[in-house]
Amino acid sequence: MSLAPNLAPVSSLLGTWRGEGSGHYPTIDDFSYTEEVTFTDVGKPFLLYVQRTWGSDGSPMHTETGYLRVVGPDAVEFVLSQPTGQAELAEGTLTAEGDTLVLELEARVLNTATAKHVENTRRTYRLAGDTLTTAFDMAAVGQEMTRHLDSRMRRARRAGART
Repeated sequence: MSLAPNLAPVSSLLGTWRGEGSGHYPTIDDFSYTEEVTFTDVGKPFLLYVQRTWGSDGSPMHTETGYLRVVGPDAVEFVLSQPTGQAELAEGTLTAEGDTLVLELEARVLNTATAKHVENTRRTYRLAGDTLTTAFDMAAVGQEMTRHLDSRMRRARRAGART
């Protein structure tokens, strides 16, 4: 199966990334976590995305799934779903220079009736070599846009590797 031509700029994301992160927000206590992110080619013009996190004791914390779409030479869209009752519709830019790839996205958020209210989010993914860093900001539960999460991951598996 060959990669769809529009995905060439993000092909370096393919595989599984794993590392540590930290979280904070005005309404909660600070915390640390382990994060794993996988970008998979499914033979279509988008990448499948799966993210999972675990607490310091190994208990599951968060998960989300979605699709990364490259819609122009420097434009991306990220459609994400979360079991906490939110769906993010993110749009942003793609910048590639040397071995560095940066995705910067801002999202409108749809909330179910029982979900904590999230107004909007901002995500940055920065890939340099085999290190993927992420930053996640959100405006939620009456708070202004504020940094919530930061993580630093290393490549755990390349695309196509078997576990």
